[in-house]
Amino acid sequence: MRDVQVLSDNWYTLRNYTIDVRRSDGAWQRQKREVFDRGSGAGILLYNKKRRSIILARQLRLPAYLNGVADGMMLEVPAGLLDDRDPADAICHEVAEETGYEIGVPELVTDCFASPGAVTERLHLFLAEYDSASRPFQGGGLADEGEDIEVVEMGFDDALAAISDGRIRDAKTILLIYHARVHGVL
Repeated sequence: MRDVQVLSDNWYTLRNYTIDVRRSDGAWQRQKREVFDRGSGAGILLYNKKRRSIILARQLRLPAYLNGVADGMMLEVPAGLLDDRDPADAICHEVAEETGYEIGVPELVTDCFASPGAVTERLHLFLAEYDSASRPFQGGGLADEGEDIEVVEMGFDDALAAISDGRIRDAKTILLIYHARVHGVL
């Protein structure tokens, strides 16, 4: 590590790193890399075996709009940043906040990096069964955080079709839906 410069520290932090890297041939090479640090997060696929359905959140995502999604609306699994919390605790909080559902202990599927070439975020991905009778809160997110989330219950087969036809484009959501399919969750 040679140098670190903060380029932006608004909502998240963008830094420019100057590093010396030893290449596979033994030679040293100086490189500059911009890295976006937004903290780590968690996401969860809520599913109901009896109904063969899942719960998704539909919300505006400015980066999606800027990159060609006409209305900027994305269908995603409930998710959020850890904010120094345990991943399982954080996701239970996010589920209640975004969807209004209460869940039991979530099952960890994996933790992964969605874009390790430029973003530090490590995603902890979970599964949990939801009961449509266990929704004591309204959900919808927090208005003071700019959230305006529509809770969407979708049949599992429709979710698979939505991946194929482009209605679902979020990587963590695709990963969790395909995990559920491959492992016979639904």
